[in-house]
Amino acid sequence: MSNFWNIVKDVWQQGLYGIDISRIIIAVLIFIFFLLVRKLFSSLIILKLKDRVSKTKNRFDDELLKILEQPIAFIPVVIGFFISMEYLSLPEPFSLIVDRLVRSLIVLVIFWVLIKLVEPMSFLLRSLEKIFTKAMIVWLIKAIKTAFIFIAAATILEIWGIKVGPILAGLGLIGVAVALGAQDLFKNLISGILIIAEKRFNIGDWIKVEGVIEGTVEAIGFRSTLVRRFDKAPVYIPNSQLSDNSLINFSAMSHRRIYWVIGVEYRTTIDMLKKIREGIEAYILESDDFAHPPEVVTFVRIDKFNDSSIDIMVYCFTKTTIWGEWLKIKEALAYKIKETIEGAGAGFAFPSQSIYVESFPEDQAEVFVPENMKM
Repeated sequence: MSNFWNIVKDVWQQGLYGIDISRIIIAVLIFIFFLLVRKLFSSLIILKLKDRVSKTKNRFDDELLKILEQPIAFIPVVIGFFISMEYLSLPEPFSLIVDRLVRSLIVLVIFWVLIKLVEPMSFLLRSLEKIFTKAMIVWLIKAIKTAFIFIAAATILEIWGIKVGPILAGLGLIGVAVALGAQDLFKNLISGILIIAEKRFNIGDWIKVEGVIEGTVEAIGFRSTLVRRFDKAPVYIPNSQLSDNSLINFSAMSHRRIYWVIGVEYRTTIDMLKKIREGIEAYILESDDFAHPPEVVTFVRIDKFNDSSIDIMVYCFTKTTIWGEWLKIKEALAYKIKETIEGAGAGFAFPSQSIYVESFPEDQAEVFVPENMKM
């Protein structure tokens, strides 16, 4: 038993790689303690900070604390890992690995905080929306986040003794090979940049590409643009199709047009036509819903003699470009036109056709034509 006890003590003292098992247990307990401190830190200190910032009038500090909550709560984990490893006093080469691992965790926390800060600090870039488009600002924010991620990865690689330069050179050669097989990807990327630079459309605009898509822009990505159709179905359109084809941006309209051709009966007299034309024109020019010359052109004119009607052209623009409001104004104009035509004693024409027969085959009855239909 004495020999057995000596063996137990030897195992206990030698432990793992010559480290006393008691030191390992204590190191683990230290790390667990800091994990518990992390929970306590999150539940007490962060809650107190939230309570304090909630009393301020500025909402920026509330959003800032909400975003930084996770990185801040991870700090006790890094500290606990560092202290427990220091207590173990690991021999070489484990001490070097632990040192690099601690440094990597510190870099991770620093850049985690920086990446989280990009979004709340983006209000500084919002002031540039007058110069750049909203989509370009979104792309710039994404580019800043990507740059931070790249710098963090490069820093961690340098900590572990991996040189970034040769990797970048190798990626450059790989990039050339990939570019040859991913021409569509780069074409869509360049098209997306051109769309934003030309300010063809912004998020929220109503666009239409004939034969491709019509709907509201929800997001402009690096490769494709998300457009939601009016039936609420999302459609991802490659940027090249929006850049190479003719595109109508209805949201960029200064006014919205109403263009009608109203047909009245041929029995309408000249006085009736003048009364109708002047009544419709007066309604448009006196209404605040319509834009007036010289800002826009407005026409209410007798246009032509059609096959079955005398056509009156109504060409005007509303001040609003909102579809629902435009429909309401157009409806009111339709009521006014009908009221004006009926008030003048005229009527709307409808398509009709007269058939004239020069001769009839022998032994067949003649087609009866009423007197009021003969011309």
